[in-house]
Amino acid sequence: MEPLASRIRPKTLEEFIGQEHLAGEGKPLNIAMRQKHLFSFIFWGPPGTGKTTLAKIYANSLNAKLYELSAVSAGKADIRKILNEDSRGIPKVLFLDEIHRFNKSQQDFLLPYVERGELTLLGATTENPSFEVIPALLSRCRVFVLNELSDDNMKAIIKRTGLKMDKKAEDWLIDMSNGDARQALTTLENTSELYKKITVENLKNVLQSKFLRYDKKGEEHYNTISAFIKSMRASQPDAALYYLARMIDSGEDPKFIARRMVIFASEDIGLAQPTALVVANDVFRAVEIIGLPEAAINLAAGVAYLCQCKKDRSAYEAYTEAMEDVKKYGNLPVPLRLRNPETKLMKDLNYGKGYEKYSKESFLPDKLKGKKYCT
Repeated sequence: MEPLASRIRPKTLEEFIGQEHLAGEGKPLNIAMRQKHLFSFIFWGPPGTGKTTLAKIYANSLNAKLYELSAVSAGKADIRKILNEDSRGIPKVLFLDEIHRFNKSQQDFLLPYVERGELTLLGATTENPSFEVIPALLSRCRVFVLNELSDDNMKAIIKRTGLKMDKKAEDWLIDMSNGDARQALTTLENTSELYKKITVENLKNVLQSKFLRYDKKGEEHYNTISAFIKSMRASQPDAALYYLARMIDSGEDPKFIARRMVIFASEDIGLAQPTALVVANDVFRAVEIIGLPEAAINLAAGVAYLCQCKKDRSAYEAYTEAMEDVKKYGNLPVPLRLRNPETKLMKDLNYGKGYEKYSKESFLPDKLKGKKYCT
């Protein structure tokens, strides 16, 4: 039987729920579909946020032939097969899920066909494409960032299933899913098949069952990496090493783990021990060069080191606060004394006037004078 998530998958943009910044009226994807603009792009975002669905809707809106491949199992032969197929002049659109799993050689092979327009590439990834997609291919694709679905989005998707539950069960399901519609729908479907009623207790029972084992897109993946990060934050090397071992044993991508360590080094250790970033970067490089199983040793040493570092989140929190002001106030005027007087007109307008290299007067825009992010 066709899975629930597939049965209720939207077929048009009007039916699609979420990602309003891309799919809403007047937004990039909406405009591209209405104008039938054919171009390559990559969806980057968490699982279950609509990457595959949007790709299908996009290809359908252009009356293109859509080919779906997963980079986990596909190779050059699969690409050749698509290229050799007679499409009778209909544009060929390749949806490549988990594009970050395509190695450099495979991406190099794909590049000229994308350049020449023989294939329009729609990639999907949960990982930062700048880490895993070669620059030449990335430069020919626009990157669209997808966000976790909001609670309201999730409620609308759950309502579409037609399955009945009380508010308590619905709230628990939404909270557990963390904005992942696929996770919610899979849990809901399994619960409805096993039990007469959908309750919080029955939802919990399904989650503890065999249906949702550890996988790189499932809840356990995110639960484990969350526990791993929080253990390092709390300076608990025993717990952090346990979760590291659990991820490695489950087949987690070691570069995924190493990247989280690089982020952690700046976000949680930061100014307390700046060499933590150097160590984390070296661990990432070692993982790239050596690979598993030996790279697990590099990861373990790096984890033990990061756990024992002093922690200081002040730089990260200062940046977050500054970003809030950017979002709140927009592009506030840069003080005239900080502007470069590159032309006579600029000089006449007092650009650069009064600038002192080591002035203690705030360089922030006037509206934010006196604001302290770093304390």
